[in-house]
Amino acid sequence: MEENKEEKQEQSLVHDFSPSKSNFKFSPKIAVIFVIIVILGLGSGYMLSKNSSSNVKISSSGVTTGSGSSVQKGTIVGSNDTSTFKDTAEGVLKQGGIDGEGEFHLERSGGPSQNVYLTSSSVDLSKFLNKNIKVWGQTQKAQHAGWLMDVGRIEVL
Repeated sequence: MEENKEEKQEQSLVHDFSPSKSNFKFSPKIAVIFVIIVILGLGSGYMLSKNSSSNVKISSSGVTTGSGSSVQKGTIVGSNDTSTFKDTAEGVLKQGGIDGEGEFHLERSGGPSQNVYLTSSSVDLSKFLNKNIKVWGQTQKAQHAGWLMDVGRIEVL
């Protein structure tokens, strides 16, 4: 009797690994459902990407382009995200950086040592040359500039 128990235990521990027929059948119905799911996923992703608003909102009020460039006092251009652009500085915007750092700089009282060198990928700083402005930005590491800032928002003072 003990031999029968041992044989039954051995039989239950041994599995048949030979290829067997699967019960799964790939039907046209499943293929159609899969294609519909893929199309709906792509369509919803496309719609969400078109409807999502960017953090950067450019206000064009008071800004004119061309040779007669004029910017009115009180004009605010750029992002409203003050958590990313938390550093601020005020001064007159001038062309030129220092040793390849910054494309523009803010002249502030106290002389050249107080200049803030500026770059921006979201705001066109050239429209504000020789204007007294306040900038919001993010301080960047610099090799030569005392203060290098990536500007995200500008207000004309």
